[in-house]
Amino acid sequence: MWMYLGLLAALFLGLHNLCKKHAVRGNEVFPVLLGTLIAGFLLILPFYIGSIYAPEATKEIGFYVETIPWSTHGYIVIKSMIMAASWILAYQALKHLPLTIVTPIRSAGPFFTFIGAIFIYKEAPNNYQWIGFFLIILSVLLYSRIGKKEGIHFKSNKWIFAIIGATFLGASSGLYDKFLIQSLMLNPQTLQFWFCFYTIIILLIILSITWFPYAQKRKDFKFRWSIPAVGILLQTADYFYFKALQDPDAMIMLLSAIKRSQIIIAVVIGGLIFKEQNKRQKLIPLAGIMIGVFLILYS
Repeated sequence: MWMYLGLLAALFLGLHNLCKKHAVRGNEVFPVLLGTLIAGFLLILPFYIGSIYAPEATKEIGFYVETIPWSTHGYIVIKSMIMAASWILAYQALKHLPLTIVTPIRSAGPFFTFIGAIFIYKEAPNNYQWIGFFLIILSVLLYSRIGKKEGIHFKSNKWIFAIIGATFLGASSGLYDKFLIQSLMLNPQTLQFWFCFYTIIILLIILSITWFPYAQKRKDFKFRWSIPAVGILLQTADYFYFKALQDPDAMIMLLSAIKRSQIIIAVVIGGLIFKEQNKRQKLIPLAGIMIGVFLILYS
């Protein structure tokens, strides 16, 4: 079951990436990111309020936000710091690179997760899962060759390093998620609510230095419908992802790889909407990624 929850997370992540590309075009990254987080926070806020004033009702529908000790809050703050850094790098790169290049590089996240899953959690996939996993990684490497035809040289473009750094931090957060969900026994909505809360505080501190004091920057900011859409889609994807992690049999390295099937939305739909280049060639590694996901599910 956890594999199919991972596919649902991938669906909403793919739609989230399309909206994110639209949201950052010609906009400052930090206020866009703050807007998406506030939208996601407002989506979860009624469940938090309901957990205080109508706990039985929220428990019945499965969205009860638990009371947690301060030590657990500290662990969530660490996750917020990791993901805030990852998102800042990713959003900056997204402004300067095609979506069909950014998304595949982000798809290399399972490789970093793979290292941690093997050495930290001692995960042991079967033969089909190994084949599927490495097929996904090889397909991502093929994307880097296609990217050079669009004038994007992976060794000298600083935004490539930004998206690689974002991918590494995101993978680290994924490994950390398994600890938060399975070891600390946090339910999805509790983790999502406090994670949003602390990340918003971090971004408000950054914006108080880099954006709020500058009138021209505030004037240049363009609010778009896609900004709240990004936050809502991300929270929906995270919910299914965390629900998958609640399964004690869930392997974080395989779940991370399954989530990369979001790429089909980015390459096919995103390529058409944003008129990006070499769409047909990108379908070849796309097929590799989809076959890899199929092998993991088939296993």
